[in-house]
Amino acid sequence: MASRFKKLDEEKVFKDPVHRYIHVRDELIWKLIGASEFQRLRRIRQLGTTYLTFHGAEHTRFNHSLGVYEIMKRMVEIIEEKETLDEEERLVCLSAALLHDVGHGPFSHSFEKVFHMDHEQWTKEIILGDTEINDVLRTVSNEFPKKVADVIAKTYPNKLVVSLISSQIDADRMDYLQRDAFYTGVSYGHFDMERILRVMRPTEDQAVFKQSGMHAVEDYIMSRYQMYWQVYFHPVTRSAEVILSKILHRAKDLYEKGYTFKDEPKHFYSLFSGSITLRDYLRLDESVILYYFQEWQDEEDEILRDLCVRYMNRRLFKYVECDPSQQMKIWPELMQLFSKVGLDPAYYLVIDSSSDLPYDFYRPGEEEERLPIHLLKPSGELRELSRESDVVEAISGKKRTDHKLYFPKDLLEDFRTFEDEKKQILTLLMTQGG
Repeated sequence: MASRFKKLDEEKVFKDPVHRYIHVRDELIWKLIGASEFQRLRRIRQLGTTYLTFHGAEHTRFNHSLGVYEIMKRMVEIIEEKETLDEEERLVCLSAALLHDVGHGPFSHSFEKVFHMDHEQWTKEIILGDTEINDVLRTVSNEFPKKVADVIAKTYPNKLVVSLISSQIDADRMDYLQRDAFYTGVSYGHFDMERILRVMRPTEDQAVFKQSGMHAVEDYIMSRYQMYWQVYFHPVTRSAEVILSKILHRAKDLYEKGYTFKDEPKHFYSLFSGSITLRDYLRLDESVILYYFQEWQDEEDEILRDLCVRYMNRRLFKYVECDPSQQMKIWPELMQLFSKVGLDPAYYLVIDSSSDLPYDFYRPGEEEERLPIHLLKPSGELRELSRESDVVEAISGKKRTDHKLYFPKDLLEDFRTFEDEKKQILTLLMTQGG
C-alpha cells in the first residue's frame, strides 16, 4: 500500500521566477512531470500570440502548470491543518492541478475556435487514454485517473477539491495572473497571494476567506479585471489571433478544394478531415505550426502567402472600434467594396469581440453558475464578497464587451487604382469609430 504513495529519496526543486521554488517530494508528481504529454507543454506558449505584443511573453503552459501545482500544494497544506485529507485525495488535488492544462493545443484558444475543439476534452482523453500520463496515474489505482479527470471536469464529489482548481479564486487564476504579469512586464496582475492563503479557510463546498483579508481578495479581483483588458484582450494581440485563425481557415479551405501545397501539411490532414486521433493531436505544438507558416510564405495561393508573411513578420491588421448597431448598416457595402478592390472580405475584413465578467454573484440555473467568493465573519457567518466590498460590488455581474473591426490598412493605402473605392472604404471604417 505504501508504495502507491512513494516519496522521492531527495526533494526535487524547480527554480521559478514567480514562486521562487517549486518543490516535488511525491514520486507520482515527478513521474507525471517527466511524461512526454506533459513535456509537450514546454512547446506551447501560455499566452498564444501575446508575444507579438509583449515581447517577454514567451512563457509556456509547462511553467504555468508547475506554478498551479505549487499553489495547490500550499492550499492542501492549509486544508490539512483544519481537516484530514487521505493520501490518495491529496494526490488527486496535486495531480489535477499539475495536469489541468495538459490538453491545450498550439495557440490554445485560437486553434480551438477554428477546429471546434475543447482542450478540456483533450485533457480528459490524455488522462484516461493510452498515454504515459495514464500509466503513471494508474500506479496509484485503476480508478485514480478518473478521479483526477473528474476534478478537472468539475464532477468530482468533493466540491472543496474542485473549487481549489476551478472557481472565481483558485490556484489556476492565482498563478496565471502573477505569471502573465511577470512575463509581460506589466504591474496590473500583482496581488498579495501570501495574505490570501493565510486567510483561506476550508468549508464543505469551497474555500472561504476571513473577513480580515477582504482587501487582499479585492486586490486580486481588480488585478484580474485589469489584466483582461490591458493584456489578454489587447487589440494588437487580437489582430495577431485574427490573422493566425485566418491562416488556418485558408489552409483548410484550400485542402478541401484539392489545392496542392508546395509543402504538404501532413500534420493537419486529420484535423482538416475531422478524423484526428489522440496521437495526431499530441504531435501538434507551436513549433510544428510555425514551421508551416514559415514554409507557406512561398505558397502560390496569394491569400495564404500574404497572411503567413504578415504573421511571421508581424505586419498585422489595423483596427477601428466597432459599434454593432452601425456595423449591420454598413457591412454589406463594405464587403462589396472589399471584393471590388480584390480583397476577399472573408479573410481581410474581420470583426472580433471580447467580453469578460470579472466577478459574479450566484445566479442559480444559468448556463455557467459561478460559485461566489464568501467572507467568513468573526461570528462564523458567511457573507458574499460583493455585499461587504463596495469595490467589488461596483463591478459585480457587469459583463464588459468590446468590438473591433480588423482590416489590412497597408494594402488599401498601397492601391494605385480604385481610388474612389478606397476613399469609400476608409470613410465607412471611420464611421465605426476609427
